[in-house]
Amino acid sequence: MNGTHFQVLKSWILPSANDFILDPNNRHERPAGNPATNISFVQLTFNDTKWTTVNLPHDWAIGGPFYTAATAPVPGGMGRLPVQGIGWYRRKLSIAASDVGKSIYLDIDGALSYVMVWLNGNLSEGWSNEGWPYGYNSFRLGLTPYLQAGDNNQLAIRLDNPTDSARWYPGGGLYRNVWLTVVDPTHVAQWGTFLSTREVSSQSAVDDLTVQIENKAVASRQIDIVTNIYAADALSRSVGETIASFSRTTIIVQPGQKVSVSGSVTVANPRLWGPLASEQKPNMYLAVTHLYDGNKRIDSYETPFGIRSLTSDAERGLLVNSQHVRIQGVNQHHDLGALGAAFNVRAAERHLEILRDFGCNAIRMSHNPPAPELLDLTDRMGFLVLDEIFDCWVLQKMTSDFHLIFPDWHEPDLRSVIRRDRNHPSVIAWSFGNEVGEQSTAAAGAALEQELHDIVLSEDPTRPSTASMNAARPDMPFPAALDLIALNYQGEGIRDSPAYKGLTGITTTPLYGTFHTKFPSKMIFSSETASALSTRGTYLFPVTSEISAPINNTSGGNSTSHQVSAYELYTADFGASPDKVFAAQDQNNFVAGEFVWTGWDYLGEPTPYYSARSSYSGIVDLAGFPKDRFYLYQSRWRSDYQMAHILPHWTWPDRVGQVTPVHVFSAADEAELFLNGASLGRLRKQPYTYRFRWDQVIFQPGELKVVTYKNGTTKLRLTADRSSIQADGSDLSFITAEVLDSAGNLVPQADNAIRFSVSGPAEIVATDNGDPADMVSFSSKERKAYSGLALAIVRTVNGEGGVARVTAFGQGFMSAQVILTTS
Repeated sequence: MNGTHFQVLKSWILPSANDFILDPNNRHERPAGNPATNISFVQLTFNDTKWTTVNLPHDWAIGGPFYTAATAPVPGGMGRLPVQGIGWYRRKLSIAASDVGKSIYLDIDGALSYVMVWLNGNLSEGWSNEGWPYGYNSFRLGLTPYLQAGDNNQLAIRLDNPTDSARWYPGGGLYRNVWLTVVDPTHVAQWGTFLSTREVSSQSAVDDLTVQIENKAVASRQIDIVTNIYAADALSRSVGETIASFSRTTIIVQPGQKVSVSGSVTVANPRLWGPLASEQKPNMYLAVTHLYDGNKRIDSYETPFGIRSLTSDAERGLLVNSQHVRIQGVNQHHDLGALGAAFNVRAAERHLEILRDFGCNAIRMSHNPPAPELLDLTDRMGFLVLDEIFDCWVLQKMTSDFHLIFPDWHEPDLRSVIRRDRNHPSVIAWSFGNEVGEQSTAAAGAALEQELHDIVLSEDPTRPSTASMNAARPDMPFPAALDLIALNYQGEGIRDSPAYKGLTGITTTPLYGTFHTKFPSKMIFSSETASALSTRGTYLFPVTSEISAPINNTSGGNSTSHQVSAYELYTADFGASPDKVFAAQDQNNFVAGEFVWTGWDYLGEPTPYYSARSSYSGIVDLAGFPKDRFYLYQSRWRSDYQMAHILPHWTWPDRVGQVTPVHVFSAADEAELFLNGASLGRLRKQPYTYRFRWDQVIFQPGELKVVTYKNGTTKLRLTADRSSIQADGSDLSFITAEVLDSAGNLVPQADNAIRFSVSGPAEIVATDNGDPADMVSFSSKERKAYSGLALAIVRTVNGEGGVARVTAFGQGFMSAQVILTTS
């Protein structure tokens, strides 16, 4: 670099991980002194007046230009943008005289990648840290030893982004916020609070708090710790009245020591945090911790949090505050389209707003930790989050990906992200791997998985963890150590239907049932489903007659124009249409839900056309415009929303007289299509179908109109023989389910399958319908109506009073609920 000798700095960087390595014997010792790097860019005397001035967060690659050649140094998988190479950032720091003697840190929320930091020409020494290689984690670097009062402190940051380091567009540079943190030498440590809740009900909740105090002073100190809990408005983020206070604690902290103290407090009548899509509210609280040295307050630390309970049930799925919440989630990469990887709060908020419009209630952070502000948004907007780290472990996917540093950095990276994010109520589970090669390495892969699982558990015993599987089968060792079964595409089957015959790659029959049989006590969900592909507003003919089909140049795709038909039936070779996914889940009602691949299109990974710049898999395109698939998911995930979406558009001057299929997405049961006033037929949805199809429409100019109907078997009514019962473990309530038409009349021939569930202090012990020929076990939670009626028998739990909600739902009608009080 600049013709000077550049010493390998790994030994100086590794100690940055020490705070996140549990075994002291595995921690790293920093070499004495400073390495002989002699780099002009880090010197105060270097003239940087010709350098470009930028604002942070900053992505150096998003401005392009795009690489378009077939031999591009950055191919389509990484977005064809110049992410590769070395970049430098310089900034002068001004330090007030009053801050000399304090602890001063540089907190970096994310930087791609292999960060090294110099201050006044030196890699900091002593207790300070010098860098962090993994580009998606937040980290703290100590600046104190080389800082001096005044405005002439020179900070220099070097980043190095290798090619072939990611399977998607990573961005480059200081792409998340960077903070200068100035605190008393004795202070709350980095991410030094952990606030969890238990025994949660509408009447009370117990909050458990651990606070870690760090002493960088040269002498021991006696510190008093005081923490108060305040009400907080999720939207305005204003702070209200004091709700509760933890007992004041006094400790003595030795120099160079970290000490943790814990306490508990009961909050009366808590306002629970819950996802908005379940008609709960994302209520928030704020815990403020003060440290006192005598009567002097020396530090204050804020911890936003929410009070809520989570249950992962193998049969009922996810329960939030004892209410069933189906996971209607999507996968999201970290880029913000045309803004690149540089994080922007409003752009991220717009992403979530558009996702919410079609009924999305959950985000999987694929496949790396998000910006901290994104979790602030999911907290206050009421989204569920699967927080994820690591696209690979020891076995590589790309030549320069995380496998190069996994041995040294998997523990500190994993511990640090959990400590950073564990106070967010929106985070419902941790994922520590995505489609890793170790799925198929038998005992060796399972052992590594167990190690990672145990790290997560030691940092956060309040949430389950998992790793997504696209290759591991139920009889392999890999799934056994997972708290949750997270399937990528295997639930609905991979390349198992006729249209995919002959394609190379994994072939898998639908495995929801097989996994459920093998792991009957574990909640199952799909961490990736579908991978349907389309370009918005593009319709190619002819249209497949299948419900799901792969793309090629004769069906659904055009490799010259890089277009994919928007009939939303076409998929990646390993994928499935939404229709196929929905059917697989409806046939396996224990499935807790799904994360669709993907919510938005993203930069890089442009399957099936790798000469393009961005993906095709989004329900929303890269600019934020909904594709037709948006309305298919809306009809599924917002079934009470009255809408009908017709595709394709009806401006086809070159198709007069040709077959032009018409499809309609709606939650309705029936639909009738009209072309220029003439009916083309009235269709009724058949079981496990999710769209209306008129595949033989002959195009003629004019008006295309659809009329939808949601009558007949469209409603359920639940009635309890007694709504108030004793919590003695034997008292019963008999719940009658009636299938009604739109006028509220019983449908005497209805035989719809009805699924019963209960949340709260009660259980369903049996179901029936009066049909003497029905051989389904009485313990089944699913029962067909017989002559329009079905019965669920609910029993109380001994000694557990409260509110129990009994819900019934099924194909072809909206759900119904009845509330029981147990005491």
